[in-house]
Amino acid sequence: MNSVSIVPSENRYFKLAYFLATFTIVYNIGEGIVSTYFGYEDGSLALFGFGTDSFIEAISGFGIAHMLIRFKQQPNINKDDFERTALKITGSAFYILVAGLVLSSLYNLWTQHKPETTLSGVIISLISITVMYMLIYGKIKAGKELHSEAILADAECTRICIYMSVVLLLSSVIYEFTKFPYVDIIGTLGLAYFSFKEGKECFNKAKSDSYCSCND
Repeated sequence: MNSVSIVPSENRYFKLAYFLATFTIVYNIGEGIVSTYFGYEDGSLALFGFGTDSFIEAISGFGIAHMLIRFKQQPNINKDDFERTALKITGSAFYILVAGLVLSSLYNLWTQHKPETTLSGVIISLISITVMYMLIYGKIKAGKELHSEAILADAECTRICIYMSVVLLLSSVIYEFTKFPYVDIIGTLGLAYFSFKEGKECFNKAKSDSYCSCND
């Protein structure tokens, strides 16, 4: 059972939480479009994979938005079928992404492929880190005011997005300055690792009424 209880005086924090969930969806779609485009144009598999992950995060965002609506209507009800199905779909998408990133990395290693530039990855990752920190701050604020374990857990899980952005940033900066041929592949495998963790997290949440096991 969750501990959320929406009362009139807390309604603005619920609106904040819902705004952040909606913004997350829109931002991830935009980030996905920009990242996959420049990843393809620049030949950066890490950036392309990062963009694909953003699309999956957008799918997850719909589940979060639905959860918030359910909380306002029935605050003492556990996950419904829609949320569990959304989690399973998201988890499966992450696992498919992991397979694609690993296979693509092996192919690029075999063909000795390297990006033309990773400057776009540097810029996009810096923007993403900034936005994700703002989202975490807002979610923690709303979660504490609403005494919501679920919103606080979502804020904690958002940190994985920051880790992925840092991986992209480091691999992009290192390649841009050194042109080390394998750093884009290393960055891609780093993204695959965190995507696997996110996929596992989704299936764990779908199986139980807990909201996050990120700390594990």
